[in-house]
Amino acid sequence: MKSKLLLLLISGLSWLNAYNQSVVDIIVASPDHNTLEAAIGAAGLAPTLRGSGPFTVFAPTDAAFAALPPGTVEALLKDPQGALTQILLYHVVGANALSSGLTNGQFIKTINGKSVNVLINKDGVFINNAKVTVADVLADNGVVHVLDAVLLPPATVADVIVNSPIHNTLEAAGAAGLVPTLQGAGPFTIFAPTDDAFAALPPGTVEALLKDPQGVLTQILLYHAVGANALSTGLTNGQFIKTINGKSVNVLINKDGVFINNAKVTVADVLADNGVVHVLDAVLLPPATVADVIVNSPIHNTLEAAAGAAGLVPTLQGAGPFTIFAPTDDAFAALPPGTVEALLKDPQGALTQILLYHAVGANALSTGLTNGQFIKTINGKSVNVLINKDGVFINNAKVTVADVLADNGVVHVVDAVLLPPVTVADVIVNSPIHNTLEAAAVAAGLVPTLQGAGPFTIFAPTDAAFAALPPGTVEALLKDPQGALTQILLYHAVGANALSTGLTNGQFIKTINGKSVNVLINKDGVFINNAKVTVADVLADNGVVHVVDAVLLPPVTVADVIVNSPIHNTLEAAAGAAGLVPTLQGAGPFTIFAPTDAAFAALPPGTVEALLKDPQGALTQILLYHAVGANALSTGLTNGQFIKTINGKSVNVLINKDGVFINNAKVTVADVLAENGVVHVLDAVLLPPTTVADVIVNSPIHNTLEAAAGAAGLVPTLQGAGPFTIFAPTDAAFAALPPGTVEALLKDPQGALTQILLYHAVGAKALSTDLTNGQLIKTINGQSVNVTIITDGVFINNAKVIVADVLADNGVVHVIDAVLTPTVSVKETVLSNMEVYPNPVLDKIYIRNGQDQKVDYNISILELSGKEIFSSKANNRESIDLDINPGIYILTIRSDSGIYTQKIVKLSNN
Repeated sequence: MKSKLLLLLISGLSWLNAYNQSVVDIIVASPDHNTLEAAIGAAGLAPTLRGSGPFTVFAPTDAAFAALPPGTVEALLKDPQGALTQILLYHVVGANALSSGLTNGQFIKTINGKSVNVLINKDGVFINNAKVTVADVLADNGVVHVLDAVLLPPATVADVIVNSPIHNTLEAAGAAGLVPTLQGAGPFTIFAPTDDAFAALPPGTVEALLKDPQGVLTQILLYHAVGANALSTGLTNGQFIKTINGKSVNVLINKDGVFINNAKVTVADVLADNGVVHVLDAVLLPPATVADVIVNSPIHNTLEAAAGAAGLVPTLQGAGPFTIFAPTDDAFAALPPGTVEALLKDPQGALTQILLYHAVGANALSTGLTNGQFIKTINGKSVNVLINKDGVFINNAKVTVADVLADNGVVHVVDAVLLPPVTVADVIVNSPIHNTLEAAAVAAGLVPTLQGAGPFTIFAPTDAAFAALPPGTVEALLKDPQGALTQILLYHAVGANALSTGLTNGQFIKTINGKSVNVLINKDGVFINNAKVTVADVLADNGVVHVVDAVLLPPVTVADVIVNSPIHNTLEAAAGAAGLVPTLQGAGPFTIFAPTDAAFAALPPGTVEALLKDPQGALTQILLYHAVGANALSTGLTNGQFIKTINGKSVNVLINKDGVFINNAKVTVADVLAENGVVHVLDAVLLPPTTVADVIVNSPIHNTLEAAAGAAGLVPTLQGAGPFTIFAPTDAAFAALPPGTVEALLKDPQGALTQILLYHAVGAKALSTDLTNGQLIKTINGQSVNVTIITDGVFINNAKVIVADVLADNGVVHVIDAVLTPTVSVKETVLSNMEVYPNPVLDKIYIRNGQDQKVDYNISILELSGKEIFSSKANNRESIDLDINPGIYILTIRSDSGIYTQKIVKLSNN
């Protein structure tokens, strides 16, 4: 090198005598750097390079620039602040980099921000691929190295690799077709093993990989690439970084440096436009599967042999994720002598189930475990986690090493073999106090079921509980195991986990039998029906067993209550004839109001016989009127409550000092519980309520009203959906009208008769409890009736309600003792000019002729029965003293012009 400098001096190259000049002055003085000088000037970098520095300039000669593609220099000079500046800054280092300080493979960061790579070999010193032809031309603010080629900044991480003299093998591996990808937008982080790193692999490995570039080679290369910028300043000890391969590399930072897995980072942060390259001294191989962890472990030889024999290694090499609780060789050795050998002889049997009980189909890192946690294994059964001051335990096995990570999961080393927990069937079979239950379950063929996945809850009666049954009961049941025995056993089994902590007082729990058991919790303990739980929560893998001190007998259905009752023979016969027994044996819930035999006998003679002749007709409707499609316990009944029956019509509840009544039938026995509902015993048969029209038609005291409604054509209307309220005058009320009035009305049914009848009908349901004193209620006629409520009763206009709230399906009927007349009515066609007041009356009543004429009248007052109790003569406007008892009377006024009749109410003077 010194001889070259001497030769240059001799040849008169005075630019070398530039000591105490800046690096830019050296370039300006050089006859071989005219293009570089022009570029520096155009980019405006000369002032910078004359600064204090220090700078190292890699200076391409004019020949180097001339070697670029034609037009390149010209194009760069046209945009000096763009690519030209970046290229020039890539030739400048903000430090002194003397040749004596350069090392082979060294990366030097330029002011451009990207790094150049140093190669030193027998052919000389190279910066990237440019040879240093003159080194160490010193200036007062730095040093200049002359290059024979222009350095182009690496645009991509692929360019870093391609241009690096120590990454030839990695570059060659680009045959996998990854170079275009790594020349993309990125960002990428590349962990770049050197040629020496590849050479350290077993002989033939690289050659084998290159023969199948789209196979393992691609996966290995992708395992060296991260789809993000991971600068050294962002790495932390223990960090996991997911690679494009999909697997993660692990970062270790200690006093010896930074390691990616087991490969040391020898050069960090080689920047490119689309990412960063870290140089490694070893090739990264994707992490092993959980199967590989076991296979390669020196303390898991037995587990490895077992997994191999069971054929599970390929499964555990799959995608996962898996969590493996891995017993050591010592753990297997602690099993009873011969156990391992016996298991290996039947690898597809118990061995496979035991191994699968050590595997979870998910990642269960130690940081995610909680005390008391249950984790379901691939075996289908669960392991229990215990965390205390002594460590972490899986069942009773201690975790000695946690979180041995693999690509498809995690391995936890445990110090004991995990044996799958027993089923609820095994609890029973192995219990010394459940021999009878065991024998019964075996006879009924239920053991395989109870060994299934579950979950199950078993209420398990002891031998003493079975012994307490009547003599011969067990023996009889065992003779017919598929009959009553199976149903009784299934009544002790629930198809769910019912731990004691989840039971509540009064709770009903449905059993596999289909019927429910009732939970009672009090100071004496927990009871299932009447059986006390003596031991709770005996856990098994597929459920829980509660030991009880009595055998549970399934409750009968509401149909069975009726069939087995000695006082419901008629109801049983009727339900059978109507074909309702299967329905009432169904799931329900049902409430049955059950009339006794005496209740049916009280019906008119021949009624029951007639009904039984047509069981699908009226009989079915009557029976359905006794059935509710819900549970209606006596504790839920309220006075005045209406309950809709399956018939579609409602029954009315009356609760008073005499008891509880359904309509007019008294409940003599309440709350006879069955599995599918409840039965209440009644002392009368319930007849379905008719429509308001039917109430009138069937009433023996409403014949005139029936005839009038028929003549007016209103019966079909009142048989409609409603709701209607009917104020129904009795036959006596019509009879109290002036003679000939009813006949006259019936002759013109579409006239005044229709208006009068519609004046008795309201298009809504107006129960007596809804009425208030002085209330006006609009009728279908369009006019309103007036409600008066006094101590003597309820009046509609002047008509007293003698029976209230006769309920029908489409409304309600109130029976009244007088005909209501609208404003224009029959009375006005008889004597239209009369007025009687006040009404109700206390002591005196006045009559007045509306035309103010003096007329003589004959006045009569009659009881409702028709008996006259008062008569008198009077003139217009005369007062009449009424010395009669309080009550309701008919006042009749007769004159030569006709007759006037009015209902009056006499009040008490008290």
